[in-house]
Amino acid sequence: MTSSISEVLRAEAQALGFAAFGIAPADAAPETGERLRQWLAEGRHGDMLWMESRADERAHPAGLWPDVRSVIALGLPYTPALDPARNLSHPELATISVYALGRDYHDVVKSKLKALARFLAERSGEQVKVFVDTAPVMEKPLAEAAGLGWQGKHSNLLSRKAGNWLFLGAIYTTADLPPFREPGTSASCGSCTACITACPTQAITAPYRVDARRCISYLTIEHKGPIPPEFRAQLGNRIYGCDDCLNACPWNSHAQFPADPAFAPRAELTAPYLADLLALDDPSFRSIFAGSPIKRIGRNRFVRNCLYAAGNSGLADLRTPVSALLNDPDPGVADAAQWALARLSGVGGE
Repeated sequence: MTSSISEVLRAEAQALGFAAFGIAPADAAPETGERLRQWLAEGRHGDMLWMESRADERAHPAGLWPDVRSVIALGLPYTPALDPARNLSHPELATISVYALGRDYHDVVKSKLKALARFLAERSGEQVKVFVDTAPVMEKPLAEAAGLGWQGKHSNLLSRKAGNWLFLGAIYTTADLPPFREPGTSASCGSCTACITACPTQAITAPYRVDARRCISYLTIEHKGPIPPEFRAQLGNRIYGCDDCLNACPWNSHAQFPADPAFAPRAELTAPYLADLLALDDPSFRSIFAGSPIKRIGRNRFVRNCLYAAGNSGLADLRTPVSALLNDPDPGVADAAQWALARLSGVGGE
């Protein structure tokens, strides 16, 4: 192993489609654990009990794998081809976060990480492990430590060359790799507060501090059961995730990388009608969202979200599909249907 391994790995990563690459020692972000513990102690993780139950493993790479020596951080672009806000003013439609319009990023990023990890293992004889969002790994601070960019005031990673449209992945390895940082990747948010102002629910309670319990992405994806009434109207027609804080970031104007082809939007998801989505049963939901990250929340949570959007629409035509769900076996769906119908009462002059 020589210092040239970093350049070799970088070239291989670029060939695989990664737009951002860096290497850091496994102990490069020592403050991460304390920040995580404070966030958990304040209860800002909401229902995400898995954040709490594996906090020690998440706090630093060695907590998950004691033998790790180096972390390779990578970013795969998903720069949106369509305006993320294009459907927000069309109440008959649903708005889905741009990251979920194509193939499931877990599968796409992991397959590329495995290819790069295999490349490293074959040439070094060292052990490797790959991670994409589902393991107790703090990808964002590790990516910052490896020089991919910096965590913005919305807490997501920002890059001079990619804006904030990056899926992050990490390779842990027993190899003692020399650190590698792309030149010219450091910057800051300065006095900008565009992401804070853009958040519909004021989930960014202070620069760099996000309360998941108020975040639309958390509420529509992670939160089980009825969404608290105080946030339902603010959902608008956002039924899966929210791009508002990301879309507001001025650094996106510098984004140089198109999305990986795997993330090309599926035509049926770019402007879906709420009436069609409200009619989904479990088999049809599974069929439509096979291979999509949306599948993980299941039909009930998905239809629950669509009902809140219907209630916010002001459209009399949606009362019929909403009414059909009043006695849905799922309590969360039935509750959302009752709320939506109450909101739609009187619409259309009846």
